[in-house]
Amino acid sequence: MSERVDCVVAGAGVVGLAVARALAMQGREVLVLEPEADIGTGTSSRSSEVIHAGIYYPTGSFKARWCVRGRELLISFCESHGVAHQRTGKLIVATSSAQLGTLEAARAQAEANGVHALRWLSGAQAKELEPALVCEAALHSPGTGIVDSHALMLALLGDIERHGGFLVRKTALAHMWQENGAMFIEASDGTRLLAKLLVNAAGLAAPQLAKKFRGLDARLIPEARYAKGSYFALSGRAPFSRLIYPVPEPGGLGVHLTLDLAMQARFGPDVQWVDDPQDLTVDPRRGDAFYAQVRKYWPGLPEGSLVPAYAGMRPKIGFGGALSSDFVVQGPQVHGLKGLVNLFGIESPGLTSALAIGEHVAALGQVA
Repeated sequence: MSERVDCVVAGAGVVGLAVARALAMQGREVLVLEPEADIGTGTSSRSSEVIHAGIYYPTGSFKARWCVRGRELLISFCESHGVAHQRTGKLIVATSSAQLGTLEAARAQAEANGVHALRWLSGAQAKELEPALVCEAALHSPGTGIVDSHALMLALLGDIERHGGFLVRKTALAHMWQENGAMFIEASDGTRLLAKLLVNAAGLAAPQLAKKFRGLDARLIPEARYAKGSYFALSGRAPFSRLIYPVPEPGGLGVHLTLDLAMQARFGPDVQWVDDPQDLTVDPRRGDAFYAQVRKYWPGLPEGSLVPAYAGMRPKIGFGGALSSDFVVQGPQVHGLKGLVNLFGIESPGLTSALAIGEHVAALGQVA
């Protein structure tokens, strides 16, 4: 006998919770299933907690659209729910004249994405804002900030429960299939559910979970790739009050300086391709390469001041060996299975975009 429920969301990270909240606020019955003992123990707990402005992403991409929209929703949510956050602002810095063109390209990309508040600063103007900084020029992004990601997830869960939704921990999905227009779901403990809508928001495990759905075209399931990023904390107080990012470079955004809400600094992440998504140990030797990178914009970084902090795992995906550069959202119009939505490759800026992703999936769910 299967218990009937309107919507099931697999995964209680920040995106899964935002999706479940959006569905619950439509008046739908929502059940969130999380295989771990608590919410947000995966990618959501190992990010830089930055509220991004939406500067770098290709115009029209999901990342660009949902980051800009999501930032607005996130700031409003934090203000209305008392979630700790701060609009620190960010400086994107060119440390040589050769990088000025890249910096200008970042400004043009931001304008195309609808991010209009950026201000070009000379090296001297940037130094007035951050006296320890050395650069040729900088872009000031006043809309960038930081947020307490765990408090955010607790607030999202609070809204879900206030609107009649439930979270069930330590419950993994074992089998899923469609029958007579409904979603049949079997958990690893043998529990069976019958749902109108199933949302795969399992983050790193989303491709593996999709493989458990009987009848889903295997060609639509991406290959999971894992990009480990290590962070190193600064021992002592940083002489910065804003986030500092070098200009974008091939493969990432470089070794940047972020701050937590206590204004403690950390540097990273770097990029290390690994086979095991549970490989989250920080190798202290990786910090050796950070010093030269950071000293390009902060020459005063003291020797021996970087200590291993934590590592995160970017849920990268690929199709046919080629990496996908954007979020991938598959509803019935893609795979033909009514009532199923798959979310793949929700990496940065996933935290900033979460509420906008929730809006989109809730809209899909009305017709799914």
